[in-house]
Amino acid sequence: MALLNFRRRPDTQSPVNAEIEAFLKGYSIEVMPRTAEKVDNFRDLLPEGTRVYIAHIDGTPIEDMVATAARLAADGFNVMPHFPARIIKDAATLADWIARYHGEAGVKQALLLAGGLAEPAGEFESSMQLLETGLFDKAGFERLHIAGHPEGNKDIDPDGGDAQVMEALRWKQAFNDRTDAEMALATQFCFEAKPIIEWANRLSDEGIDLPIHIGIAGPAKLQTLIKFAVACGVGPSLKVLQKRAMDVTKLVLPYEPTDVIAELAAHKAANPDFNIEHVHFFPLGGIKTNANWAIENGGASATPASQQG
Repeated sequence: MALLNFRRRPDTQSPVNAEIEAFLKGYSIEVMPRTAEKVDNFRDLLPEGTRVYIAHIDGTPIEDMVATAARLAADGFNVMPHFPARIIKDAATLADWIARYHGEAGVKQALLLAGGLAEPAGEFESSMQLLETGLFDKAGFERLHIAGHPEGNKDIDPDGGDAQVMEALRWKQAFNDRTDAEMALATQFCFEAKPIIEWANRLSDEGIDLPIHIGIAGPAKLQTLIKFAVACGVGPSLKVLQKRAMDVTKLVLPYEPTDVIAELAAHKAANPDFNIEHVHFFPLGGIKTNANWAIENGGASATPASQQG
């Protein structure tokens, strides 16, 4: 009977796991202007209506960000640019960015986060301060995502705990409850399912019911993943990569997120109320590589972002 949980991948003889296919529906992916330039046609890679985040790295001109957003929107994708608080100088700059995205690309959704700078460039240092401006609401933005950290964030909690992170999440939950904003948590990428499940369940126990879009690193060379994981402050699940690096037979093989996604998908199938709703891919090994992996695992049937939670 277990065979009923599988169907064939397009153009291959390998089966698709139905639980993984269901878990991948509505997945999102992240790009940067410089990586987007390398893709001739996103419509060949991503399901129609896919939510595409545009990462804003310090030093990237806003003109490049908006142009990338306009291109993706014209191709039928739901665009969600990053607004990193610590690289935004003031409210006037924030208002200008919002107006450009909305006016030139029709953007109505954003990911608000503190950003990676140690010192703010201006008056903002947290996503809460961005929310408090009310500028996104005034511009008609319908969806605002915020950052989640399943393994903690030492920039916020230097002692390795999560007291400050949890306090911020409670504030954001309250903001969600008292406003019309459609909010969700888009998380840092992790490599192990168990701590993700424990973290998601803890949020539910704490009364934080914001939908979770779990960050997953796409297929990539092991050395590439370890470099990004260390730079991004990935926590205990980094040991999954370190253990793999010690196995010479696996060291030269590209990492794929099959195991972590399969375990999360199985948990979701067994617990439909589990608060992880979607997968958000970080294509660290390249957008095409990530998109092809998703297609091979059923991601071609993903739900358009306009129908997502």
